[in-house]
Amino acid sequence: MEFSKVSFRAITWLMALALVLPSHAQDSPQDYLNAHNTARAAVGVGPMTWDNTVAAYAQNYANQRIADCNLVHSGGPYGENLAWSSGDLSGTDAVGLWVNEKADYDYNSNSCASGKVCGHYTQVVWRNSVRLGCAKVRCNSGGTFIGCNYAPPGNVIGQRPY
Repeated sequence: MEFSKVSFRAITWLMALALVLPSHAQDSPQDYLNAHNTARAAVGVGPMTWDNTVAAYAQNYANQRIADCNLVHSGGPYGENLAWSSGDLSGTDAVGLWVNEKADYDYNSNSCASGKVCGHYTQVVWRNSVRLGCAKVRCNSGGTFIGCNYAPPGNVIGQRPY
């Protein structure tokens, strides 16, 4: 009888703790993959897989941005998409921002609409980019910095993403 009271209290305490702790929903590797792979499937491109080496690179670079949250590309060996918000931003929302650039991409001319940006979108759906790693940090300013890296990199001049 005493054991069941202790177990019940422990379970109740753990449930209460789970309700208080901040959620990292939409920031797991699978969340990033799902958001990318949904956009890729929409244009007939195969799925990406999570790569821990690429993710470690993304995390290392995101950690370097904690002090300033600046959207400065790492210049590393991977393709890269960056996002920033003055508040909290989920990984799924960041990918959504990049995918929304689809409206400004013209497949026939393989270019962006005049005055528009669409390279984040084309990196997401780049057929040959098959390994993904992403990271998120909360910056000292309170903002959020998210970076996703792609291997091999996309947006190769003269080639179409799909």
